[in-house]
Amino acid sequence: MGVGVSIFFLTLGAILRFAIDPNVFGNAVRMDVIGLIFMIVGGVGVVLSIVLAPKRGRTSEDRLMHRENNPPEV
Repeated sequence: MGVGVSIFFLTLGAILRFAIDPNVFGNAVRMDVIGLIFMIVGGVGVVLSIVLAPKRGRTSEDRLMHRENNPPEV
């Protein structure tokens, strides 16, 4: 999950938590709890994206091959 998707989950969770009546669907579905879950998932996604981003950037350096322009010996 990238930073953009994580921020989307944070925003959606904040809307569900603070802007919508918790009992809009009755007592069976609590929108504030669902919003809190989305906010937690978004926060964890942001943290993981920031922590794992430097590891993704180093992969191109590991794949660099050194080539010499010497013909093969026969």
